[in-house]
Amino acid sequence: MVLINGKRRHPTAFVGLFGTRGRGSSGVDMNGFPQASVDRLEILRDGASAQYGSDAIAGVINIILKKDVNHLSVNAGWSGYWDTKFNARKFNAGNQYYAAGPIDGNTFTFSLNNGNKLGNNGGFINYSFNFLNQGKTYRQADTTNWATNKNSLQYINSSRRAFGDASLTTAGGIYNLEVPFNESKNTSFYSFGGYNYKSSDAFAYTRNWSAKPERFPVNAQGNLIMVPSIMRTANDGEIYYNPHIQTHITDAAFAAGVKGKMTHDWTWDLSNNLGYNDFHYYGDKTFNASIIGQSSPNHFDDGGFNLLQNTLNLDFNKSIKTVGEGLNLALGSEFRYERYTIYSGEDKSYKGYSPNEVYYPNVDENRQPASGSQGFPGFSNTDAVKANRSVIAGYADAALDVTKTWLVDGAVRVENYSDFGFVSTFKLASRVKATDNFNIRGSVSTGFRAPSLAQIHFSNTLTSFSNGQLVQSLIAPNTSGIAKAAGIPPLKEETSFNASIGFTYKPIKELTFTIDGYMVKVKDRVVLSGLFSKDDGTLNPAFLSQFPADVSTAQFFANAVNTTNYGVDIVADYNTKWENKSFRLLLAGNIQSITIDAIHVPSALNDTKLHQKTFYSDREEYFLK
Repeated sequence: MVLINGKRRHPTAFVGLFGTRGRGSSGVDMNGFPQASVDRLEILRDGASAQYGSDAIAGVINIILKKDVNHLSVNAGWSGYWDTKFNARKFNAGNQYYAAGPIDGNTFTFSLNNGNKLGNNGGFINYSFNFLNQGKTYRQADTTNWATNKNSLQYINSSRRAFGDASLTTAGGIYNLEVPFNESKNTSFYSFGGYNYKSSDAFAYTRNWSAKPERFPVNAQGNLIMVPSIMRTANDGEIYYNPHIQTHITDAAFAAGVKGKMTHDWTWDLSNNLGYNDFHYYGDKTFNASIIGQSSPNHFDDGGFNLLQNTLNLDFNKSIKTVGEGLNLALGSEFRYERYTIYSGEDKSYKGYSPNEVYYPNVDENRQPASGSQGFPGFSNTDAVKANRSVIAGYADAALDVTKTWLVDGAVRVENYSDFGFVSTFKLASRVKATDNFNIRGSVSTGFRAPSLAQIHFSNTLTSFSNGQLVQSLIAPNTSGIAKAAGIPPLKEETSFNASIGFTYKPIKELTFTIDGYMVKVKDRVVLSGLFSKDDGTLNPAFLSQFPADVSTAQFFANAVNTTNYGVDIVADYNTKWENKSFRLLLAGNIQSITIDAIHVPSALNDTKLHQKTFYSDREEYFLK
């Protein structure tokens, strides 16, 4: 979970779909605000879910924004890749590849941070801006005979004649302000927020005429319509093109609140935090091959998805010095509203056409030209969804200094989700000051993470590789008939049990050692399954009957994996100051292991070892570990 100035940061609308760590999950865009705006990071681990709720299952990163005034800082830079070995320019004889110059991936960055005083009571506003422009890289050449000759490169990678990092342009800003209402500073208004826009252009898989003519525009006689501005001809006669996938990302957040002091030493904080994230996709330099003749567009609006999250918090805090050696109470409530939307693209981005240009919903690519925008078929009307939920939560936290050397901290949080019900979590932590420079600490806690609206409702048909062939793949929503036919139940929350023990040691004033060991057991992790083929006759017929005609494979989100994580964090921190100078040396390390305790394969997909491994492969296990 990520906080900014102690307030929940909204996640992205994006769900990781491809073969990387974190596949099937939605995170927070850590590039959604300028790095120049960050003052420091705070890491909260022990029982964070008991105070902050869902998404804090593994702890919390709290990003504190700068408050500096009258201190202007500007940074600018350039970088690029000079790769004499793998740059495709070196292997482009015969016009087999897309390529650029000897230096590619050229990147220019600019950032600014400044602040000004507001009023005469200590008010301030700090603001930051950033800009980045990054060019494409070209790294298509495959390695061959890697075990015996690491310098051997395959001359032609026909499925990736254009491959590398996407181009990216991003610009945005963020502000942080606080204004006390009077000289006593008992009550203050505060606000922070920002806006960020990204535009990227990436290459999709290559389309080769000899292998997949149904993905090219043709005339009524089935002959290729050559489009020189998009297609290329290699010296060996192969005609190919690379569709472009363009993504426009908008991220915005605005938080405002009032905080102050009441009688009897109570403090209070009332705030509202609104976040919005939108992904809008476009297909460029591509075709809808089912449009026979010259009339296929080359640029498509493919639609997209967005997420809105609004969080209202009311928190109270009180320090009571007369109980034990001191008692600190924290109470709070939260109301959160979330809305997830998938909006469809233009008709020609996903629909198929008959020869007389009549729409029809499904196209069998083995008999007719492929439908939709090649590279990234648009979101269809059947993909489109508007889903929302509300969450009501409350928490209580008490930290008691029983003696001058013994601290006990406990918390409990309850939440009610409108879509799947009631959840509660707790934590119990303690710290013993054994000597003046040696502390022992430990904790036990529970946590949870609610499935995101994107994981529940995401639906899309996209192009992927299966057995060396380009196929149309369906990511089916959890609520769909095909998911139910696979035996996949409604998604529920992930749950965790956490335990930790450690110590801090300060042999001298300037030096601190900390060692913490921990265990985290997570049940019902939400994962994205592998691809099941409708050509697999060994699958349940009731399941196969749910496949759309134009789809070759399908995959699903499911609560499927239980894991246990053991680890040790080790930190040595040396910090010294003299006169107006300072020196700090920080050494940090982590040792951990993750074991998979169970994989729960849905009933209709659990009949053979092959189907079990298709559902969750060894490769996915390695990514998880």
